[in-house]
Amino acid sequence: MSNKAWATLGRRPLLQWAAGAVIAAPLLTRFASAQNAGSAPASGTPMKIGVIGSGHIGGTVGGLWVKAGHPVLFSSRHPDELKDMVAELGPLAKAGTPAEAASFGEVLLVAVPYGALPQVGRDLAGDLKGKVVLDACNAVPARDGEIATTAKDKGIGTLSQELLPGARVVRAFNTLNYRILAKDAHRPGPPLAIPIAGNDADALRIAAGLVRDAGFEPVVVGPLARASEFALGAPGAGKEVSAAELRQVLGLNP
Repeated sequence: MSNKAWATLGRRPLLQWAAGAVIAAPLLTRFASAQNAGSAPASGTPMKIGVIGSGHIGGTVGGLWVKAGHPVLFSSRHPDELKDMVAELGPLAKAGTPAEAASFGEVLLVAVPYGALPQVGRDLAGDLKGKVVLDACNAVPARDGEIATTAKDKGIGTLSQELLPGARVVRAFNTLNYRILAKDAHRPGPPLAIPIAGNDADALRIAAGLVRDAGFEPVVVGPLARASEFALGAPGAGKEVSAAELRQVLGLNP
C-alpha cells in the first residue's frame, strides 16, 4: 500500500473517534457515577489509564475501570464532546486529546477503526513506547479497506505490534458488542470470558488484572500470533461464554 493510501485510510476513521462516545455515554450511567467511583481495584493499586478512541468500546470499558477505582482519561479529537460522559462517571474520569491520553496513561486502551491504527502509531509513537497497550481494534474490510486484508494475511496481532512499534501490545476487548460488556460486567455466576493475547508476560499479567477489574475473566490464548483465533469472524469471536467454555472452543488446556 502506498504512503498516500495509508494516510488517507488513517485520517478518515480518526475523524469518527468522538462520534460513538456521545451515543455510548447514556449506557455508562448504569454502572459508574460520581457516587460509586473511587473504590480500590481488585487487582491492587489503581493505574492511570488513557483511552484512545472513546466510542462504544472505549467508553464502556473505560467506564467500568472508573467504577473499579482507576483514573481514566478518555480522549477524542473533540474533547468537549466527552464532557457529559466524564461528568456522569465522576472525579476519576477526565477528557482530553489522544496525545494527552497517551501521555497520561500508564496503560492505554486503543479502540479505533483498524484503518486508523497506522496514524495512531505515528502520532503517538513517543508515548506508546514501553507502555502496555490493549488493542481492541477490529479490521473490517468494508470500512478499513486493504489493511483488513493485510491483517488477515499477516495475523492481526502481529500487524498491530508492527503498527504500534515499541508498545507492549495485548489484544483484548475486541470480541463482544459494547452492550454485552455493559450488561454482563460482574454478572452473577461464572464471569464472561475475554480472550487476550500478547508477547510480553508482564503485559499479559497487567491486562488480565484490568479485565478482572472490568468485571470479566481473562483467557490467555497465547502470543500475538494466536490473536487471529479470536479476531472478527474467527471461532473465538462473539462468544458470550465462561472462561472454561471459551478454552474448550479454542482448544486450550483447562
